Amino acid sequence: MIKGKVAAVNVSKKKGRSKNPVPSAFLIENYGLEGDAHAGPGIRQVSLLSVESIENFKKDKKDVKGLCEGKFAENITTEGICLYRLPLGSRILIGDAVLEVSQIGKKCHADQGCEIAAKYGICAMPKEGIFATVEKGGEVKKGDEITVYLPEEI
Repeated sequence: MIKGKVAAVNVSKKKGRSKNPVPSAFLIENYGLEGDAHAGPGIRQVSLLSVESIENFKKDKKDVKGLCEGKFAENITTEGICLYRLPLGSRILIGDAVLEVSQIGKKCHADQGCEIAAKYGICAMPKEGIFATVEKGGEVKKGDEITVYLPEEI
């Protein structure tokens, strides 16, 4: 079991854009984060990236002012969990909601207008971001405790 917390909850109305922090949002079973353009059926219903990955990305880069939670287009920014090392099938509990890790990393969409890769030539999401499906819905908000169960613990 691994513990962490929610650093931010982020949504956007359009795909291909950074997301804006919101005080709270609802995870909808088999769909994603309510009000977010990326929500829908499939294995990439919710995206997650850690504060630690964001801070590591900012090292040795110029003009990083304002590069914070949501700017990498992640729905949930976490703290205290090395997300990209979680095995597929891990369960992430946030309040009443249950997520299941369905994909580690992604193909970069820099050629389609990823704001971060366009500016810095690289983005943290393709290697350190993860995706999950919503197995059970519920509210998620900044400061919520996160508990992760690895597949062998389920």
